[in-house]
Amino acid sequence: MDEKFDLVVIGGGPGGYVAAARALQLGLKTAVIEEREMGGTCLNRGCIPTKALLHSAEVYQTVKSCDAYGISAENAAFDYSKIAARRDKVVKQLRSGVEMLVKGRKGVIYSGKAYLKDKNTIEVTGEKPCVLHADKIIIATGSMPSIPPIPGIDGEKVLDSDAVLAMATCPESIVIIGGGVIGVEFASLYTALGKQVTILEMMENILPGTDTEISGLLRKSLEKKGIKIFTGARVTGIENGAKGVCAFEYQGKKLTVEGDIVIAAIGRKPNSKGLGLENLGIETDRGFIRTDDHMETPIKGVYAIGDVTGRVLLAHAASAQGLVAAANAAGQEKKISGAVPGCIYTSPEIATVGLSEADAVKGGHSVKIGRFAVSMNGKSKIAGETEGLAKIVTDEKTGEILGAHIMAPRATDMIAELCTAMKLESTIEELADVIHPHPTVSEIIMEAANDALGQCVNKPE
Repeated sequence: MDEKFDLVVIGGGPGGYVAAARALQLGLKTAVIEEREMGGTCLNRGCIPTKALLHSAEVYQTVKSCDAYGISAENAAFDYSKIAARRDKVVKQLRSGVEMLVKGRKGVIYSGKAYLKDKNTIEVTGEKPCVLHADKIIIATGSMPSIPPIPGIDGEKVLDSDAVLAMATCPESIVIIGGGVIGVEFASLYTALGKQVTILEMMENILPGTDTEISGLLRKSLEKKGIKIFTGARVTGIENGAKGVCAFEYQGKKLTVEGDIVIAAIGRKPNSKGLGLENLGIETDRGFIRTDDHMETPIKGVYAIGDVTGRVLLAHAASAQGLVAAANAAGQEKKISGAVPGCIYTSPEIATVGLSEADAVKGGHSVKIGRFAVSMNGKSKIAGETEGLAKIVTDEKTGEILGAHIMAPRATDMIAELCTAMKLESTIEELADVIHPHPTVSEIIMEAANDALGQCVNKPE
């Protein structure tokens, strides 16, 4: 049975469902096609389940260390099956909410795989095959874990992030290939639960692309917790037996490390294969779909958003792009703009936006840096979480805020202030003049801004 819509969104992840909900608000008859679960990778196999697990681990650590706060709780222990059950419950609740955001606005959700016959016709295959006709299309098919060609990486002891987040048991030892965001978050989770963790990263620093001062501080923090980190390490093979054994080259030596499981956390690739893009004449770059700032592909009326575009592989970026694409599909004139924050849910958390110090210098800016250590913040001392700092990168001549990098408790909640300041083109002087409540961790932002001006009264000379 054929159906006609103003807009069809392919993919129900954080980009797709947000685009659909906005399109419905704007009066477009809208359908979503989702091959798996609504909410996409972020809700079902990424952001949400990871953070649910990390929060349980944080609670466990808090209970274990409660003696320092005058509280007694003997024999603290955890049941990973219950932690996993809570993870799944949170995911299920949020997934149901996402479905209602679309259905509650009279949108239609089709379960199946989409195939583009042309720029106005989509074939849906699955339990209930059908053909949809649309005036406009938004492609929001996301990404999937990328698996490099390492001998043995397809063995039973090697898991990608999807498989790790489906586990109901907790391994005793873990080897993580990749020291990026996914890798360090899994490392933080398992070490907080008292497990043995090793990270193998090919680049010279963990968190490649992050400000090196911040990534260096995180490395020290992780190593202090017992995590073994090898950077500049090239994995040459994996042996799958009773354990997973990784062979790797490090500083001219051939070494091995074993774990109950090996996690391949090396990145993600676009989910664009088999979509029928060639029928529309849409060419891809390594599988990524290129768009303009309106999120429109070279084919008029066909948009792409989120991970599949390769712009920024983050859920909140996909949602922002979805709002832009939906508005344009409804006849408005919107462009994607603003700096995109990056968040890393280690302990302490890391949040960044804009240029790193090195990139600002490389870009020709006369750079001035403001720093303020978390250890000098009153609220952090109260909480007993004193690792990290706030770092703001500015242009010395103009006062423009070029970037901000925070490693602190709840850094991911605080970075929005810097995003807002940069979006509104605030100067470092204006940020320094903002009155921050006391005592809060957010005061480190104000202090770092004043430090960039040489006027931080709460920082020792």
